[in-house]
Amino acid sequence: MTDHVNIDVNEELAEAKVGRLHKWLGVMMATLTLFDGYDTFNPAYVIHYVAGPWGLAPGQAGFLVSSGLVGFLIGAGVHGIVADRVGRRATLLGGLWITSVFTLATPLFGDSFVMFCTLRVLTGLGLGVLLPLATTYINELAPRRVANTFSLWGVAFGWALGGTMAGLVGVFLTPLFGWKVLYWIGSLSIPLTIALHFCLPESVKFLALKGRIEDIRALLTRLRPERAEVYRNARLVVTGAATQRNPVAALLRPQTRRTTLTIWLAAFLSLFCIFGLTGWIPTVMMKRGETFAASFGFGALMQIMSFAGGLACGYLADRRGSSRSVLATWWALGGLSVLSLVFLDGHVVNIVCTAAAGFFVIGAQYVLNNFTARSFDTNVRATAVGMMLSVGRFGAILGPFVVGTLQQVSAGPMPMFVLIGCASIVAAIAIASLAARPAPTREAAVLHVHG
Repeated sequence: MTDHVNIDVNEELAEAKVGRLHKWLGVMMATLTLFDGYDTFNPAYVIHYVAGPWGLAPGQAGFLVSSGLVGFLIGAGVHGIVADRVGRRATLLGGLWITSVFTLATPLFGDSFVMFCTLRVLTGLGLGVLLPLATTYINELAPRRVANTFSLWGVAFGWALGGTMAGLVGVFLTPLFGWKVLYWIGSLSIPLTIALHFCLPESVKFLALKGRIEDIRALLTRLRPERAEVYRNARLVVTGAATQRNPVAALLRPQTRRTTLTIWLAAFLSLFCIFGLTGWIPTVMMKRGETFAASFGFGALMQIMSFAGGLACGYLADRRGSSRSVLATWWALGGLSVLSLVFLDGHVVNIVCTAAAGFFVIGAQYVLNNFTARSFDTNVRATAVGMMLSVGRFGAILGPFVVGTLQQVSAGPMPMFVLIGCASIVAAIAIASLAARPAPTREAAVLHVHG
């Protein structure tokens, strides 16, 4: 008589040790999001060079930063539906190709305000895929006990490093070669795209939803080689949850509506703060008496500190078993650090408060990405992360534009600091209002193993 042992695919992934393939996949996602972070933040270093020659008002200069986010909003909103149907791998590669091609086109053809913004919108269509889908992808592989930390190293590290690189290129290379060098370097994502075609596997949980049994067997064996013999002799039976016909509507059903809307509000406010501040930080710091190099360096400082803040936030969330209270604390402290710039001035104050804003405000956003991914079932997870970032991008688009308009009206950065500081504190209150971290239902996908 043959005994049957049921092995839950979800548990197989959650209980895995971080092995060689986990690390390799983390490196691939970090490299991918490096180009995302680099491209997202480099328009802040273009303003200084084109505002005068193109005759831009502060509001137009703000839109120069926001234009890529318009495309991002569309890409983030649509990609999740596509990824939940055709797979994470194909959608990620498609987004990376769009980003790479239009990044290369920017220095070739972006010689006017209108053409630059048009190319930024088209680039944003691809960028809207990369960060949310990389977050979904890495969360579906992350072992449970290090879920936030693993996801941060696999996604946030690359994004923060890319933003830091944009600042370094802005400081050291744009004075020599002009603003176009930012995009020549960004087009190096093309070799990465070609390489990922050959080595990026599909998500295990997506394979389970589609019933691709042999592909699951092969990939699980690579993820957990110590159980290779078990998988080799297993009869895999997958009874995963059905793909949602309308995954956006599924996010707004009564059981998840409050969580969804609260996450959307927090994302809107968080990204309003992040892009309103990072888009204008070089310009604002020059107005506060900093040198050109130092002012551009503040953008890099924020990105460096953001990763440290994300790691600390993720570590505490893993230790506590909940991200909600840690996120609320991070946004509240970030808001207070920005508000401090209203009352205090000086080089050291600028450094400390900017570093704290990056540590807390941007650091919390990384963990919000993971919090969202782990709050919903696999069959709507990519849509959930994409919609969260898509709604958040409304805030990201408004941030630089509103900040630019405020400076035009007030002739100073103080109203900007008040607005951004208060918005971060409201985000903290919103996320704290959730009663507890929501838990997604467990996928029913199982492996039936002959004992």
